[in-house]
Amino acid sequence: MRLGVDFGTTRTTVAIVDRGNYPLVSFDDSDGDSHEYVPSLVALDGLSVVYGFEAQKLAESGAPFLRSIKRLLAAQDANLDSVVQIGSREFKIVDLVTGFLIHVGSRVRAFVEDKDGPLEVVVGVPAHAYSAQRFITLEAFRRARFDVVAMLNEPSAAGYEYTHRHSSMISSRRTKVLVYDLGGGTFDASLVSAEGTNHEVLASEGNNLLGGDDFDEVLAVCALEALGVARDSMSDTQWSRLLEDARSAKEALHPQTRSIVLRVHNQEVSLPVDAFYTQAKPLVEQTLLAMQGLVDRDANGQLCLPNDVSGLYVVGGGSELPLILRQLRERFGRRVRRSPYSAGSTAIGLAIAADEEAGYSLVDKLSRGLGVFREWSSGAVVSFDPLLTPDMRVSPGEGVAITRSYRAVHNVGWYRFAEYTSVDEDGAPRGDVMPLGEIAFPFDPNLRSGSINLAMVPVERTGPGCLVEEEYRVDPHGIVSVTIRDAETGFAITRSLGD
Repeated sequence: MRLGVDFGTTRTTVAIVDRGNYPLVSFDDSDGDSHEYVPSLVALDGLSVVYGFEAQKLAESGAPFLRSIKRLLAAQDANLDSVVQIGSREFKIVDLVTGFLIHVGSRVRAFVEDKDGPLEVVVGVPAHAYSAQRFITLEAFRRARFDVVAMLNEPSAAGYEYTHRHSSMISSRRTKVLVYDLGGGTFDASLVSAEGTNHEVLASEGNNLLGGDDFDEVLAVCALEALGVARDSMSDTQWSRLLEDARSAKEALHPQTRSIVLRVHNQEVSLPVDAFYTQAKPLVEQTLLAMQGLVDRDANGQLCLPNDVSGLYVVGGGSELPLILRQLRERFGRRVRRSPYSAGSTAIGLAIAADEEAGYSLVDKLSRGLGVFREWSSGAVVSFDPLLTPDMRVSPGEGVAITRSYRAVHNVGWYRFAEYTSVDEDGAPRGDVMPLGEIAFPFDPNLRSGSINLAMVPVERTGPGCLVEEEYRVDPHGIVSVTIRDAETGFAITRSLGD
């Protein structure tokens, strides 16, 4: 069975490939009510870890819980050994994500006829996800016994859903769609060119630390200020509970809502919706700022959609807040359209990508580049070498490789890798820069004993040495590995960056 799985910050949605249709999987909560999502929530039931709706019910009763686990993967220092605390206990984040996905998989099997067949999935990740987030997500799906067919950037998947649902909106005059994807923890925008079922991501922008969670926090702070309650008067559990209550209240809003009721320290507070929106508008402006490189400006200097864009397609659970659509339509007019399945659009697009019979194709961008800091002149000079650029074109299911070769002139080579979003005119990295680890390679064969600590060996210029080959590969899931090799002896070091 083939699926599209959108592991979301707040909710996880799953769509099934079913003979050209892509229905969302329904999940029952503890009361027997059906929902087209599973809450991305983890809680403790005594010594047991529970997930989804069961975790949500425990959290409501005061049990220790963890919300927005996906957002923890976006941290620059996230890795397979990263830990998080729930109550008084510590867990590896990858173990919690794996357990959650095992739970999702078991619920999917309960929904479908084939209870024992393999679950082949296309998985979504934020367009600007770091390599570590991609690696941990992929590893958790594998440990949960999903067969990951491909990993797509989330707004690219939503572009599939747009052309599948609104094919008549694509014309010879307007061949592009701008996807506005505001999830629970991230914001991405991608400009996608569509010709029939052939898609190409022309450009992508985003903010990896902006999402619906931030609107929840604004609402929670509004409630505290209305009651004159200080944030530091609340325990972490109380604050998390208030954030969950704020999320529920936010998701219940509709365009006619005039007030929001929250409870803090057993006190009830009623907030005018307009007061919340006033405080939340700067977050919407941040999304517009992030996507300004994808749009035009009119004669008055205001952002506007390019003439060849058929529409601004609004997706993501965070975009369901009425303020979002209102602000976007005030800025961009009638070409703003929200998916009828805004929280499920990405999962549906991922399922379309998983459907071998659908015939959809995609050329995407890396979104983040990879470079290496190199030392010259015995370590006296450091320069940055951009190896893989953010605009490099890739296709799902295909890898990319580049190689470098040169004659070593030092006894030891230090390679310090980093992801970046742009470089300045001098080639130095700018924007988001995230270290990806380092490799010390012994050019001198006499230093290749495992007992030698290269960190204690001074870097010295030795003249012409071995012939060095560097190979950088981006696998079909967007994960980068590097191999540094002595081409003359075959001695090599290989490492996956971001694990």
